[in-house]
Amino acid sequence: MDNFWDLVVWTFWIFIWITAIMVWFRCIWDLFSDVTLGGWGKAGWVIFLVLVPWLGALIYIIARGRSMSQRQMDAMADARARQEEYIQKVAGGSSSPAEEVAKAKALLDSGTISQQEFEALKAKALA
Repeated sequence: MDNFWDLVVWTFWIFIWITAIMVWFRCIWDLFSDVTLGGWGKAGWVIFLVLVPWLGALIYIIARGRSMSQRQMDAMADARARQEEYIQKVAGGSSSPAEEVAKAKALLDSGTISQQEFEALKAKALA
């Protein structure tokens, strides 16, 4: 590299190539995660994306970009719902007040807690 501008140009082209490769892989990932597209449709898109990667990715984004983003949003919403369900299950917040009182009564009957502790747990569950 003879001067600073050669470095700038090389950096620019490396950035362009990395971006293009990321877009291409994103198109491939979206293509195989789409359950609405049949096997022949996927095969056609794969052939197109492999033979002319830059043009194929551009046309894929133009043709399927809206549904691509919708699938991504649906996947994120599904992951969030599963995460919240898991947190509720682990935190024990899914049980009803009656179940909480029954658990406290079982602890009282087994002698693990006293009557005062049972009353406190009962008041907390019913609050």
